[in-house]
Amino acid sequence: MVACHGLSERRGSGLLGVDRSAVRYRRKRKDDAADRELIRTLAAERRRFGYRRVREMAKRRGRPMNLKKVYRLYREEGLAVRRRRGRKRALGTRAPLKQAHRPNEIWVLDFVSDVLATGRRFRVFNVEDQLTRRGLGAEVDTSLPGKRVVRALDNVETPSFFRSYLATHR
Repeated sequence: MVACHGLSERRGSGLLGVDRSAVRYRRKRKDDAADRELIRTLAAERRRFGYRRVREMAKRRGRPMNLKKVYRLYREEGLAVRRRRGRKRALGTRAPLKQAHRPNEIWVLDFVSDVLATGRRFRVFNVEDQLTRRGLGAEVDTSLPGKRVVRALDNVETPSFFRSYLATHR
């Protein structure tokens, strides 16, 4: 303060409202070069490890360090766990669904589930015609494995009005 402003240390610290010991303070932090190097090499070995796991690895190698110190050095070195990217989504527009032009050309399959008053779940497998929206079959049970669904599709009967329609429009 004397050199810069021509004030004594006592006068300058009194004007600023700062204790004189704070003005004279020089930090006594040790050289962290060895610890920095260790943290850098551990983080390079294991890119998905954060500062906490890097600290554990350093401790196993005989270099125990305070967690706050490891965090400080980790951040000062610009290290960070790389964020995972989100899943890739389909690009472009979807092709429109094919529309039925006559009955029994396209069937719509659907699973519906609900809960009984007892808390037990059940499922319903429905088959209907896309054009007429008439139900062709339904299978109800608490469990519907793939073989059961195939059997239900095999048992679907073409309604008589479909047969007559198909006979006249072929």
